[in-house]
Amino acid sequence: MSQLSFTAGTTPHSRGRQRKDAAFKWICSFAALLAAVILVCVLVKIFSDGADRVDLQFLKGKASELFPEKAGILPALAGSAWIIGLTILISVPIGVGSAIYLEEFSYKRNKLTDIIEINIANLSGVPSIIYGLLGLAVFSTMLGMGNGILVGGLTMTLLVLPMVILVSREALKAVPNTMREGALALGATRWQMIIKTVIPAALPGILTGLILSVSRAIGEVAPLIVVGAVGFVTFMPESLGDDYTVLPLQIFDWARRPQEEFQQAAAAGSLVLLAALLLLNSVAIIIRSRAQKKQKA
Repeated sequence: MSQLSFTAGTTPHSRGRQRKDAAFKWICSFAALLAAVILVCVLVKIFSDGADRVDLQFLKGKASELFPEKAGILPALAGSAWIIGLTILISVPIGVGSAIYLEEFSYKRNKLTDIIEINIANLSGVPSIIYGLLGLAVFSTMLGMGNGILVGGLTMTLLVLPMVILVSREALKAVPNTMREGALALGATRWQMIIKTVIPAALPGILTGLILSVSRAIGEVAPLIVVGAVGFVTFMPESLGDDYTVLPLQIFDWARRPQEEFQQAAAAGSLVLLAALLLLNSVAIIIRSRAQKKQKA
């Protein structure tokens, strides 16, 4: 009986572990609270400075150095739309196709698939500025493509491609093998099984990953600065070779100017950028929740 009571009671070692667990819990809680407080302070500052500037004139206006109170973000929005459109157009077929090959066709591992997977894993952690240097060396210098929108879109494709491949592979892995086996048992070829069974089942996860990848691309500016994006543009880009700016770069250009009107414009542009990111992430959450409901049903 005494042995059982000693075992059930607390020992100095267990009390020490409990104190460490409690301390670790408080440290994590403090870190989360600190991050939330900083985020709230930033949002309050941006909202208080830029909320009055966000109107139709601001969204439809063009950048101006002489009249900062009339400066708008339409060229920056157009440039961001061009870059994101090209990024989606190029990265989706390449990224999803690579994921399908790695997950559905390379079931027998070889040196080629090992090299591809190692490089994808390494590229997903490379700083974004490195992709800008790569785009400058390959697209602008070696291929002589200049510094237009096309080079910016290709550079951003390099940035988001590893994430697109990784997320698409995870979505394909989530599809039960019984669905593949059932399609093959009914006489479908492997290609028909992938197109008509696997991809529709994995599509919500793939779309969610694509939206999150696009969200990252919208907020990135370092690679575009390296490949020639301009901070101050007063015209709308009309072709793939035109000069351009993007919304984060326009915000940076305004933020470094001393005039109060430019500071307000930078805050207003930040609000527009945050709204776009919030919208894209909300769409990703909706797609994921609907997919989970369909799977449970």
